[in-house]
Order: sequence, then structure tokens, then C-alpha cells
Amino acid sequence: EALALADALNLPAPVDLRVNTLKAKREDVQAALSGEGFVSDPTPFSPAGLRLRERGSVFRTEAFKNGLFEVQDEGSQLLSLLLEPRRGEMVVDFCAGAGGKTLHLGALMANSGTLYAFDVSSKRLDRLTPRLRRAGLSNVRAVAIAHERDARVQRLHGKIDRVLVDAPCSGTGTLRRNPDIKWRPIDLPALIDAQQRILAGAAALLKPGGRLVYATCSLLREESEAVVANFREANPTFEIIPAAEILGRRHVAIGQAADGSLRLQPHRHGTDGFYAIALVKR
Repeated sequence: EALALADALNLPAPVDLRVNTLKAKREDVQAALSGEGFVSDPTPFSPAGLRLRERGSVFRTEAFKNGLFEVQDEGSQLLSLLLEPRRGEMVVDFCAGAGGKTLHLGALMANSGTLYAFDVSSKRLDRLTPRLRRAGLSNVRAVAIAHERDARVQRLHGKIDRVLVDAPCSGTGTLRRNPDIKWRPIDLPALIDAQQRILAGAAALLKPGGRLVYATCSLLREESEAVVANFREANPTFEIIPAAEILGRRHVAIGQAADGSLRLQPHRHGTDGFYAIALVKR
């Protein structure tokens, strides 16, 4: 499938939207956008996703200004569904960035409980503030940390119900959006070391029975399956929850890899390239 994958990575990525289910239903947002000149279709997998038929800037629409949707790749939306956060829980988005997945998690939690958005970049987290206001979320605490061993992380050890780790990676799954990655030097050993440290730090937050989702937007096994295999060898109490089992509860029929993980490929699924696996702490 190498040539099919290469062809898909050389095509422009579609514009996917995630409907803010706190404020509206997917069909209502689809109709509102159509009225403003943006025709879309439901995405094939994400129950909250819409895909524009033609590329265009939707940020000036009233639907966007009213917080009815965010621009987010369909594959990215599925990562939050794998975490499956519930009302009233304590949840951590460990590498939150500008908060795209944080916003989705907050909506899935029905704006209840406590959702921590951790990131080492305060500038990225600053971009989350207006997005939270527009989305109508008040259960998020954005916290800039120095590293995975930060004291603000350690004080939550053993207290968290669910943790999402969308780890920093090579970004090879996003070549459709960032073609310059092909020519950037990648220090793979340094990335893998960081991924292993972040995964271990995030896992320490969980209470018994808690769930961790580790994900990368990478096509490389070294950053994904190999990192998780190394982690589980050192932490045998963490067991895999089959991705198809979790997503099936959301009526998402997408299948899974042999190890129970979710492997999204641009040429197969029309999404960015993603790896994600759900683990439970026994």
C-alpha cells in the first residue's frame, strides 16, 4: 500500500469540522453553514464531524462566532472518543497545545467535572482561553508545566480518572497539511525518549481502573507501537482495551489493528495518519 499512501499524502487535506454538541446538533450546524454558503456532509466515522465539500474559510460565519463548531480533522476527533470521559470525572489532556482535543473532551464531559489542560508552552495555552469562552466551557483548568515531572503534575498522582497523551512526534501523519516535514531533519531518538518520559509521567496520574489513551500523528512504529510495548513491559498492570469495543459504543464502525489499537491512514480512512491505543490501569 506504500504508493497508495504516498498518493494520499500528496493530496490536499479536506476541511473537517467538529460540532460543539454542548450547543447544537450536527444536522442543525450543517443547515446553518449551508445557509451561509458552506455545504458539508457528515463525516463517515466521527458522530460529531462535518466535512466541507469545498475548501473555504469558515471563521467568519455566525455559526463559528457562536461556538457551534471547531475546525478539527476527523481522526483527531476519534482520539477523544477513545478516552470516553464521563460527567463529573477528573480528566487530563497532558499535551494540550492550543486545546483542540481539550474542547472536545469538555463537551463529552457535558461541561462537568474537572478537565486539566497541561502543556509546556504557555503561549499555546493562551490560545485556548478565547476558544473556551466561545465553546461555553467552564470546567477546564489550563496549566503551563515545565516538564512531565512538574510539581503541579505530581500533586495529581493517583487521583485522575482519564488521561489523554497526544505526544509530540515527527508529524509524518500530517504530511497533507505540512508537506515541508519531508525535508525537515527529525531527531527520532530524542522524540522517542520524550514520548517514553511523557507516557510514564502521565500514567502515574491515574487511579486504579483509570484509562490512558496514548496517541501520535505519526506513521512510524518507533513512535507508536514500540513506545507502548516498552511502557507495558515496564508497567504490566496496564492492559489494552480494544479500540473497536470503545468506538462501537459510539456506533463508530472503523475496525482496529491486531493489537487492539486504532491505526488511521489517509488512503484508507481519509483522515490524517494517527495511532492511538487505550490502556486501563488494573
